[in-house]
Amino acid sequence: MSLSSTSINRPVLATVFSLIILLLGGIGITFLGIREFPSVDPPIISVSTSYPGANSDVIE
Repeated sequence: MSLSSTSINRPVLATVFSLIILLLGGIGITFLGIREFPSVDPPIISVSTSYPGANSDVIE
């Protein structure tokens, strides 16, 4: 018997299983260590060149 035929033949069983899965998911999400807005530092890139006597247009 497949899951779909069992769900059609026994709708109460399918509803109870769905509610159990939702309940366990709700309980599980409370134990996750995730913050809504974590503090993330943006990446910073620093490039330096040494070209004596040249202006920024030449180096670019």
